[in-house]
This record gives sequence, C-alpha cells and structure tokens, in this order.
Amino acid sequence: MKDEEIKKAVREGYAKIAKKGKSCCSPVTPCCGNENTAMAENISRKIGYGDEELTAVPEGANLGLGCGNPVALASLKEGETVLDLGSGAGFDCFLAANKVGKLGRVIGVDMTPEMIEKARENARKGNYENVEFRLGEIENIPAADNSVDAVISNCVINLAPDKGRVFKEAWRVIKPGGRLMVSDLVLEKELPEIVRNSIEAYIGCLSGAIMKNEYLKAIKNAGFKDVRILDETHYPVELMANDTTAKAIIENFNVPNDAIKEIAESVVSIKVQGRK
Repeated sequence: MKDEEIKKAVREGYAKIAKKGKSCCSPVTPCCGNENTAMAENISRKIGYGDEELTAVPEGANLGLGCGNPVALASLKEGETVLDLGSGAGFDCFLAANKVGKLGRVIGVDMTPEMIEKARENARKGNYENVEFRLGEIENIPAADNSVDAVISNCVINLAPDKGRVFKEAWRVIKPGGRLMVSDLVLEKELPEIVRNSIEAYIGCLSGAIMKNEYLKAIKNAGFKDVRILDETHYPVELMANDTTAKAIIENFNVPNDAIKEIAESVVSIKVQGRK
C-alpha cells in the first residue's frame, strides 16, 4: 500500500466515524445514540479512564477510539501547553484542558476535517476557551518549534505510514525539558500477510502497527532521551472478536478462530514516555 493511499483510506474511515459517532474498535451494534455512548465508555474504562474523566467532557467527545490513557500519565501541570496528535473529537484534549487550567493551553491536531469540525463543536458546547483544534497531518505538525511542554497521543501514531517522521516532528515542537507521552498499539510478532495488506485492518489500528523494538527505536532516533515503556497490556481478544473491522477481515479472508487469537496475542497496547 502506498502512503497516500493509506492516508486517504484512514481519512475516509475516520470521517465516517465522526459522522456516525461510532468507534472503529467498538463491538457491533445496530443502534446509535445512548447505546454507542455507553459502548465507548465501556471501552474507555477497559483502557484506563475513570468515571470522573468520562463525565468531565462534552457528550460526543469520547468515541472509544483509544488504546490507553495518555493524559493520566502525562503529569500535566497548571499553565502548561499540551499538543494532542490525532485529537479526534477532542476527548483527551478536554481532559488535558481540565488539568492545565485557564492559564494553560491545549492544541489538538487531526487530518480529518469532519473530526476537527466535531471537536470544535464539542469545545463550544463545553465552553473550552483554552482548547483549539488544527487541521493537519501529524507527520507535519502545524505548530512552532519548541512551543509545547508535552505531546500526547492515543492510538494514532500507528496509523501514520512514516512513524519516524512523526516522532521527529514531536521532538521539534516540544520545548527543551518537555516530554512525549503516548499510548499506542505495537506488535510482539508479525501479523499474517492478509492482515498486513488490509486497508480495513489499517483503519482498525492493526496493520499499521510495527514491532515494539522498532517503535521504541524510532522515538530514540528522533532525539528523545529516557525512552521507556511505563505499562503494557495485550489487546483484549474479546474486543477484536467483536470488532466490526476485524469481523470484515475475518469474513473476507476466511481467517480461522485460532488465527484470531494469535493475532490478538501479537498486539500489545503500550504507554511510552520520552524526554527532550
């Protein structure tokens, strides 16, 4: 798959999610509205968000798209400037805004216009004056050099074809002494070829994932120091088994049940930090 083909497919996939308010990683459901909201909240609880965080953001901001809770680990302080890569509907941005306070600032970057529109609408609903959303690719972050205290990201960098470029851009915009804190999906062993070459799996955060050691190496090569994994857990097999994207892949390519389990055991959610 060519990089531009991947970006186009990911942009289109997440545009549909923004319009429907439904997670690509959520179980199959024929309904919308409150049931989708409950589903997103259940997914978020499983990956580390507390009830207080889930109720502290505008309705519709949480689409259940993450694989960890970077805000909880970022040790954000009042008055800091935070940048969220792949901000979606604004969930982590609003949580970060609550931490940095009125003296702080939060910038969300997303390449999907529909997501930016939804996030801005959520910011208006929640009266978040210290949050702004910028349209742009995370390989070319629309922010000045040495301008933010922390960069956070939640299950988005795996979607970028050039992850090394993303981390170099993150290093560029972070102030000296600032930090990177991301949650993402990585691999402990290679995925089957049919999954690696699947656009559907890319949108579903699977085929874009790279080996864990390669991911950490990319962060270090960008210039970050003290790069370490703070936590890691296997991607819940029950989420994959009920995932709409995974179901499509399984049906299209006749993936056997034991292979599904093998794929799930290959995918790990990690929380990583680095410092500039």
